[in-house]
Amino acid sequence: MALSKEETNKLRHESHKAEHKAETPIGKKPISKKTIFISISSVIIVLIAISFGYGFIQSKKPGPLDSFAQCLTEKGAVMYGASFCKYTSGQKGMFGNSMKFIDYRDFTEDNNIRITPTWKINGEYYQNAQSLDRLASITGCAIGK
Repeated sequence: MALSKEETNKLRHESHKAEHKAETPIGKKPISKKTIFISISSVIIVLIAISFGYGFIQSKKPGPLDSFAQCLTEKGAVMYGASFCKYTSGQKGMFGNSMKFIDYRDFTEDNNIRITPTWKINGEYYQNAQSLDRLASITGCAIGK
């Protein structure tokens, strides 16, 4: 028995409706781009906050050269440097977290500074980065805890 044209169209229409309903679950809305963007942004903000918090905590930890750096400052040692100088950065890096105890000044504060870094200890100028042993022998400060 053949279906009429009307019945064929009706079956096609119902079939199409059934396919459409199968693709979209009942009661479940598709996730919008806005929701995805907000979720990803929130995760990124949380990760940034965690990294800043970790960095802050690490910067507050005592350094292994704290007592040595304090002794240098007590003996009147001053380190002159420049923020753009890689050798000054290297000298600072030798002290790590203990650098906060060093009397550090910009090289423009003393007209006698020609090379950075330069240490001024007991009125004498010591140009270039100095080893910890050299600083200890000049000042009499002990390296270590």
